[in-house]
Amino acid sequence: MTAPARSEERTQTDVDPASAYRTDLDGLRGIAIALVACFHIWFGRVSGGVDVFLTLSGYFFVGSLLKHVIVSQSPSVSLATAVNPLRRLTRLARRLLPALVTVLLVVTVLTVVVLPQTRWVATGREVIASALYYQNWFLAFNSQDYTAASSANSPLQHLWSMSVQGQFFVVTILTALAFAGLLKLVSSVLPAVRRPAVIRAIVGLAILTVAAVSFYWAHMRMPINQQFNYYDTIARTWEPLAGGLLAVWMPRVRVPVWIRNTVAVAALGLIVTCGWWIVGVESYPGPLALVPVLATLAIIWSGATATQRGDRVAMPVVNRGLASRFPVWLGSISYALYLWHWPLLIFYLAWRQKNSASFVEGVVLIAVSIGLAWSTKRWVEDPLRAPRSASTSGTGTDHRPADGAGTAASLRDPVLGGRARHRRARRAVSYAGALTSLLVVGVLVAGVGITAWERHVDGITVDTRNLDPTIYPGARAFLEGAPVPHVDPVPKALEVLKDLPETSYDGFISNFTDPELRVGVYGDPTATRTIALAGGSHAEYWISALDLLGKQYHFKVTTYLKMGCPLSTDPAPEENGVPYPQCAEWVRGTMRRIIADRPDAVFTNSTRPRDGIVGEWVPPDYLGIFDQFNRAGIPVLGVRDSVWPHNGKGAIDSPTCLANGGSARSCGTSRSTAYGAVNPTEAVVAQFPNLHPIDLSRGWCDETFCPAIIGNVTVYHDWHHLSATFVRSLAPELQRQLQAVFPWA
Repeated sequence: MTAPARSEERTQTDVDPASAYRTDLDGLRGIAIALVACFHIWFGRVSGGVDVFLTLSGYFFVGSLLKHVIVSQSPSVSLATAVNPLRRLTRLARRLLPALVTVLLVVTVLTVVVLPQTRWVATGREVIASALYYQNWFLAFNSQDYTAASSANSPLQHLWSMSVQGQFFVVTILTALAFAGLLKLVSSVLPAVRRPAVIRAIVGLAILTVAAVSFYWAHMRMPINQQFNYYDTIARTWEPLAGGLLAVWMPRVRVPVWIRNTVAVAALGLIVTCGWWIVGVESYPGPLALVPVLATLAIIWSGATATQRGDRVAMPVVNRGLASRFPVWLGSISYALYLWHWPLLIFYLAWRQKNSASFVEGVVLIAVSIGLAWSTKRWVEDPLRAPRSASTSGTGTDHRPADGAGTAASLRDPVLGGRARHRRARRAVSYAGALTSLLVVGVLVAGVGITAWERHVDGITVDTRNLDPTIYPGARAFLEGAPVPHVDPVPKALEVLKDLPETSYDGFISNFTDPELRVGVYGDPTATRTIALAGGSHAEYWISALDLLGKQYHFKVTTYLKMGCPLSTDPAPEENGVPYPQCAEWVRGTMRRIIADRPDAVFTNSTRPRDGIVGEWVPPDYLGIFDQFNRAGIPVLGVRDSVWPHNGKGAIDSPTCLANGGSARSCGTSRSTAYGAVNPTEAVVAQFPNLHPIDLSRGWCDETFCPAIIGNVTVYHDWHHLSATFVRSLAPELQRQLQAVFPWA
């Protein structure tokens, strides 16, 4: 997204193509942002427009820094000047931060006004991540899904690319300046290294090497963790470096116009259409990202010869079209338009409680985004930029001198014109100062507010162990027909986020990267009878009932738990589509440990949704686990999995749905889409005499529906885990089913 530095002293006929001002590339940036917005709003796909931005950024940014390195070797340039990063970093900040800060402040306000409180902390953390340019890493480590916009998406999810660019800019600046300083030192001994051709060769080979490593990394990481890979700066670096390589080694061969026309037409066609035939979120930044990247390079190359010669007639028709007024104007606001379009879409969908926008809604959203982008450029970006400064940030701004050509009065009267210019300058400085102060104050207020809210949420505690069962019957409302008084449900939407199993607070569940088996002891630690609770998080939440029953009926509960890791013989397990080899290793070690410990029974899951959230089955990989316990003579209590809330639009985050004004029914799930008529565990009992089905589904579903609130108790603490409060209300029914198998339970 970087625009070139414009030379005031040299004509277009004697400049390097990488330094010449290219209005056609402003237009290409405009087309790219239009594709990004349209694909986000209407198609829920990745367009490839971001890859175009990254490539253009590298082309102009590396070209600008290369020019600095070459010029810095002049004896008239001191070493301190050659390596001083302050000017470039300051200019970069002036280009990038004003619009970004403005959008972040508006997002902060709209978050409080539009989004439910359950989403404030996550959005606040992303505001900070975006402001400090590590949003891509925040999303990578949190495995955000960027396939399509819905009201549940983050309003700042799109800023991952700004973070990648910002990191690339800073690292490239520091590297280039360090290289410039090293050359000045070495050139005193080896004068030949200061020659432009030598510098270009060194820089080109370095860029080629780093880009090749980055490309290999991107390709290699795709089957390992593509969700992380998509946001990874290391995996993305080859894209801007591909543009940078063209800035260093632009082909000089004269090619007939008809060939360049053909190449440009094909390249633009690939850029416009690749979003339909490439599933970018699954393929980028791997080899298929070469399509938009190479197409961008082809368009840069197709117009470079004509730009160098100053011959507009020789410019391919595609480049002339891109250099026309509207694409160039759209390119001039592309940075602000990119910043605005996504949060507007997300806040609108959240406000309307929808997952997609209609055609008319999309048109209105784009029109509003364009209006805000132009206003941001006109009233925020331009006043805070130094006059006549060249763009180095990729914002696609207007490069005309800031003071204009002067008024008619100033041309007639130099004195009057000078005074008028002076007054305008003073007004501009005053406006810029006031705007800067406003932005600084806004950032401070937003930062304090986000921090205060996070501390408030972190300080929330939930203790519902002594609820009055006559007021909050929970599952007993379904299981026993207990009356339900008219009171507000507990825990509240914001509180239920903290209503976790005891093992989560006590540290007795291994996280995704933790290879250790952390065994906890609950119930009656002195008891001679033991139930081992084993598996992933859908086994974990049963500790809230088992601990209660163990204390009451004097049996011990030992826990063997790992996040996202049910007991399974799957040799290549995955978590949300990402390979999870640590799980297979953990299961093997845990099975050896449980069999060695020889508990009286193992309590674990026996079913799971068939397609992520709907249907149910006994996964074939569970059968090997049942067989191992059967051969070891250890009974298995196979609990039927709870419902994963969903409706026709997809998965439901129950706390957020309720906080957003939803009801027990509107945030609930139809039983027929979650369960069959019979617990599928029953079908495999004949194979494994030691397997005893535990089915508590009548506690959270009636004959036709599974509500989000039952008996004045909130059922789920997130997308698909039962709240500890609700699990405790299931304890009497769980005890009844346990006693049917083991009289001592």
